[in-house]
Amino acid sequence: MRPGAQVAAQVGRWWTPRLAGPVIAAGAVRLGLLAVALALGGSGALNQPDTYSYLEPGRNLLLHGSFVEAGLPDIARTPGYALFLALLSLAGPIAAALAQVILSVLSVVLVWRLARAVFADGRIALVAAWIFAFEPLSVIYSILLLSETLFLVLFLLSLAGLVEFLRCRRLRGLAAAGLWLAAATFVRPVTYYLPIALAVGLFLVLAHVPGLRWKAPAVLLVSVLPWLAAWQIRNRVETGFGGFSSIEAHNLYFFSAGDVTARVEHRSLAQVDAELGYDDARLFVARHPATAGWNQAQRLEFMRSQAGRVLRAHPWVFLRTHVEGMMRTALNPGAAVLVSLLGTPVDGATFVREQDEGPVAAALQAARRFPLQTAVMAALEAVLLAMYVFAVLGVVRWSAPNPCLWMLLGVSLYFFAVSGGVVGEARFRLPVMPVLCILAAAGVMQRRRFVVPRQGVGLG
Repeated sequence: MRPGAQVAAQVGRWWTPRLAGPVIAAGAVRLGLLAVALALGGSGALNQPDTYSYLEPGRNLLLHGSFVEAGLPDIARTPGYALFLALLSLAGPIAAALAQVILSVLSVVLVWRLARAVFADGRIALVAAWIFAFEPLSVIYSILLLSETLFLVLFLLSLAGLVEFLRCRRLRGLAAAGLWLAAATFVRPVTYYLPIALAVGLFLVLAHVPGLRWKAPAVLLVSVLPWLAAWQIRNRVETGFGGFSSIEAHNLYFFSAGDVTARVEHRSLAQVDAELGYDDARLFVARHPATAGWNQAQRLEFMRSQAGRVLRAHPWVFLRTHVEGMMRTALNPGAAVLVSLLGTPVDGATFVREQDEGPVAAALQAARRFPLQTAVMAALEAVLLAMYVFAVLGVVRWSAPNPCLWMLLGVSLYFFAVSGGVVGEARFRLPVMPVLCILAAAGVMQRRRFVVPRQGVGLG
């Protein structure tokens, strides 16, 4: 077997008997949390505020062939998770949650596979699998009927294809990575801009490889962009809106611009959003009478232009709020969701107070009112900070050039950058957690260097 083919075969391995431990542990902890949540709150505990916004258009697409909600074409959600949830919910919400648990356990295998390919070390890969088996966010969101778990599996498959290409320089793996990335984007539009960033990164990495420096970015973009363009054409034809998802314009208007307005005028975000007509179409029209006869596309364009005007007028305030949201995404342990699954009241006003009074005052009030939630948050925060420390050690102790490692770091920065602002929260960090677990495993193992054979990469 040629060295390149041998490396490709090793990179593509899916199993080792030593994975049985973390896989069984991952299944046990996720099924255990599911059983506790069902015992304390019934199947309704699995639903979140966003669950129904996926379910209705998904069922309409499954049963009637039209992706509509409330009689109108849905341009806020994309059909990936909506169809997944609609199909599985025919057997009940518990069946949908069990399917997500299976996917979450599969993600443990994918983390092992990715770590093994990136660091060429089977021990680091196994430690990464063990860490991810108990990683709190992946455990919590594996049972909630939200898009995070399905997105994560598809995204990990895409990362695996990218690493395979970087290791073996086989365009077939890169094309597969693009297809998985397109599928992930149809589940969560957060990766809409990622193909461009990855294409630029590939061009820079392959700048001195004449046969691939243009071909590789082109293959990636051709395998992703036509699928995304097809959905945008659908949106344009049915509503006049040419974007991929209207969530971006909605968030810009009500959250980004709304938060900036609230800070400039020294008011609360809740007050500003109430005046803007958040979740109240009649109030929105009353505030902007000129929009009374407009369709979805016209209103979205109006919201985008109005938000842009506010953000351009106060760029430094916007930058500050965006960075604060990035920090919240990076450091919020997600304890409130776990506590609510365990049947304990959650301080739902903490977020509002944090915007109005600052995080320290909000945290002190929450600690007095909800000591259990605060204790769980402190424990999960300690785990998260320890993972960051070991991840930094894992990066620092890497001495040889490793494009796979830099690709993972760049992708992580992308997710933090697009998850900033007032909407930033713990669950938006989930796509970063596999990378964090892999780097933390490298830090735990304290490997200073990895042997790179003359041809290919040794995988231990």
